[in-house]
Amino acid sequence: MLKYKYIDREKSWLTFNARVLQEAADESVPLLDRLRFLGIFSNNLDEFFRVRFAAIRRLSLSGKSGQKILGGISAQQSVKDITEIVIQQQSESLRILNSIETKLETENIFMVHENDISIEQEIFLKDFFIQKLSPELITIILNDLAEFPVLKDTVGYLAIKLVMKKDAEIRYAIIEIPNTINRFVVLPSTDNKKYVILLDDVIRHNLSSIFNIFDYESVSAHMIKITRDAQLEIDSDLSKSMLEKIASSVKDRRIGEPVRFIYDQLIAEDTLQFFLDKMKIVSTDSIIPGGRYHNRRDYMNFPNLGRFDLLYKTNVPLPIPGLSLEGSLLEKISKKDYLLNAPYQTFSYLTKFLREAALDPKVTTIKITLYRLAKNSQIISSLVNAAKNGKKVTVQIELQARFDEASNISYAEQMQTEGIELIFGIKGLKVHSKVCVIERIEEGKIKRYGFISTGNFNEQTAKIYTDVTLFTSHQHILKDVSKIFEFFDINYRLYRYKHLIVSPHYTRSRFNKLIDREIAHALEGKDTFIKLKMNSLSDFEMIDKLYAASNAGVKIQLEVRGICSLIPGVQGMSENIEAISIVDNYLEHSRIYIFGNAGETEVFISSADFMTRNLDGRVEVTCPIYDPEIKNELIDNFDIGWNGNVKARYHSEKLDNKYKVRQEKEPIFRAQLEAYKYYQNKIEELANIV
Repeated sequence: MLKYKYIDREKSWLTFNARVLQEAADESVPLLDRLRFLGIFSNNLDEFFRVRFAAIRRLSLSGKSGQKILGGISAQQSVKDITEIVIQQQSESLRILNSIETKLETENIFMVHENDISIEQEIFLKDFFIQKLSPELITIILNDLAEFPVLKDTVGYLAIKLVMKKDAEIRYAIIEIPNTINRFVVLPSTDNKKYVILLDDVIRHNLSSIFNIFDYESVSAHMIKITRDAQLEIDSDLSKSMLEKIASSVKDRRIGEPVRFIYDQLIAEDTLQFFLDKMKIVSTDSIIPGGRYHNRRDYMNFPNLGRFDLLYKTNVPLPIPGLSLEGSLLEKISKKDYLLNAPYQTFSYLTKFLREAALDPKVTTIKITLYRLAKNSQIISSLVNAAKNGKKVTVQIELQARFDEASNISYAEQMQTEGIELIFGIKGLKVHSKVCVIERIEEGKIKRYGFISTGNFNEQTAKIYTDVTLFTSHQHILKDVSKIFEFFDINYRLYRYKHLIVSPHYTRSRFNKLIDREIAHALEGKDTFIKLKMNSLSDFEMIDKLYAASNAGVKIQLEVRGICSLIPGVQGMSENIEAISIVDNYLEHSRIYIFGNAGETEVFISSADFMTRNLDGRVEVTCPIYDPEIKNELIDNFDIGWNGNVKARYHSEKLDNKYKVRQEKEPIFRAQLEAYKYYQNKIEELANIV
């Protein structure tokens, strides 16, 4: 008998991050990519503490049990459980890192400490320290300060203890490890051997130079890191613009409440206590022992050292069959819909679409929603270009995109300067939809073109996130997209959409109806199934609806990359539900929803997961797919993922990340590689037809 109907979302998320850690531990993964996964694991954990853990900790400190919010356990218990899991995972990540470093040595790549360097390396490092590192260092002597300095969120520091010769006086200091210099310093090679030293150890090696004005007996340096609550507190001052409010709140985030303090467990007890006292950290749940190095997220940018044989082979993004980047995209899209599946296919189509619209004399308006953007975004450049060419450009930019607020504020100011009309969203609702519509005058009438996506319009993440984008000139769908922009402008009206499913008003009820229809078909003995691919599934009402469908006999397949609070395969509750997660070289980000409908299969793409915030608290867009070829392509896409037998793990109540096991003599089927082959075959098939 199950104690709970749902898996705690925090534990489920930590289980997802454990899958990332599995990739770092997997000896079949290239060595340098294993380091990258270790970095991703650490970066994920930082964000988890800044957002989710911080929210639960606030709840626990409020004295409320939070049982309903947390699905059956108290906030206080959740804090304890999370801390225990994280300590175990941190220990495992350190073991994996040590194992990888040992393997790297067999490839003639050596990580060296400050006490291991040769005479030649000493000469190199002395010059490196003087010319590059020393000017960037911020070193603060702490004993005599009236006020302890604010330590930056997730930045690495060396906690320094100086024992003076006179009276054995102890002085404490702190050195900020600069993020303006690559943390991994490549030393001169010898005998075909590569050497890398961390910036932390370069600083340690030069402590005598840094503190040469002090007459000390001994000096020690141990790394510490603090993680702060990343919640934005937006004031209600009506005299301030939304830009000003968000900008002010982002600045205040630097002094957010500490939610995690990580330290090198070899640090002296008195040094540790000095920093805890000065920073007023008393909660043991926030204090986590670690190894010599923190901020292992930096391993995402470990240098390749020219060893591309130790990295996954890079697949060149493919063209969309039948859609050339050379001619007019609008002309092609006017005749039929096209689907872009990045990173298997090149994201250049999206920027090409906007560049063409910017120059086309017949295009009068461009409207687009933006959530996360690349550094030096080509999307922004294209929109600015359009404005300079006299187009009316309207951009809804989400200023509260977590951790991208500062970047989006900067882009917003740039676009305002260029005369682009900006919309900053709706109070209480984040705009997470990914849509664009343009208007073009053809034969004296307005014709619309546009695209709808599952992912952000970001050239950088498009290289590693799987996302699908529909290019269409379907006038009825695009009229609905235009209504969304009307909603941004006049949001007290309730708009009706004939084709799109739009949160916060319609997504929950429409998906309930789609599932109810499958239940009705099952009860009538008709063929029925549900196939859902998403990032997260945590909304209890939607989970209950899927349980009901399972009990009615509907076969349900779920590909859920991250959080999955649904418990599959339980007799009498979910025996007709299977759920897997794929974690591989690319981050699975597409949302694809497929309903059997008694042989009349319906397919949707969406920006929304089955999370309460997506269904009820954001502006999200789910789009039906009408083109038969694209519909079949998306079904194939789902099935390729489902048939994977290398990188797929089962979701289960045990949270054990059990791999999907290949049957005897069953060939290896790595879903992401097979997806790339699928699109290669499409190109070859078209070439043979032509």
